[in-house]
Amino acid sequence: MIALINGSFSNIEEASLHVSDLSIQRGYAAFDFLRTLHSQPLFIDDHLDRFFRSVDLLRLKPGYSKQQVKEFIFQLIEENKMEVSGIRMMMTGGFSPGGYETATPNLVITQHVLTAPPTEDLKQGIDIITHEYQRVLPEIKSTNYLMGVWLQQTIKEKGATDVLYHQNNTVTEFPRSNIFMVNDKGELLTPQKNILEGITRKKLLHIAPSFMPVIEKNITVDEIKNAAELFMTSTTKRILPISQVDDTMIADGKAGPLTIALHNAFLTFEKESIK
Repeated sequence: MIALINGSFSNIEEASLHVSDLSIQRGYAAFDFLRTLHSQPLFIDDHLDRFFRSVDLLRLKPGYSKQQVKEFIFQLIEENKMEVSGIRMMMTGGFSPGGYETATPNLVITQHVLTAPPTEDLKQGIDIITHEYQRVLPEIKSTNYLMGVWLQQTIKEKGATDVLYHQNNTVTEFPRSNIFMVNDKGELLTPQKNILEGITRKKLLHIAPSFMPVIEKNITVDEIKNAAELFMTSTTKRILPISQVDDTMIADGKAGPLTIALHNAFLTFEKESIK
């Protein structure tokens, strides 16, 4: 597998950064992640826009333009020849002499084998737990996943798949996904504040109005647990139904009809986007 660091290709086993990089010393870096389908990067411009917005908000000064990074990604796809994959781009805080101040950023782009969620999860949905926590600078897609990683043991002990954050009973997001619910009026609701606006979320907000009214608003934990349908969205999961929150089953504990319809519509939208 070939990786790219600062414009140069190398075998991923040999690709490395100096230990003084701020991404290693302090976990300070912006990143983004996209999928490829038939060797074509999906929604690449949306991902690049968000990536460079995160870089800017982290007050890093990249030595590469969006167009250059885009060309690097296509070159990497050509090198690795993987039709279906995940591509991760990261802009680090740079080699920091004092281990605390930013320096010239390093650009790292890697490509990975990617598998879709199990078919059973798409039919039956997954179980999640909730946890009170608010990510720092949530509008930035950074490498700071301290709480999400720390909670992995708790998630496994509870027999769940993921954790949904909330603050003062207001739902925000998962560590790597956004949340949507269908209420008893047939409206699609999703949190509006203190979240990272996912690319799949963005595309779904474009698709969904042809199926139902869509509202971005504050949502409480109680509303989530009383949802008619509940699902998460992300680049890797697309649209994944949720059947249980903590000890509360959602509706009949299976993927709802609107969730299935949106999932199928998104798959069609995805394929059409690379024609």
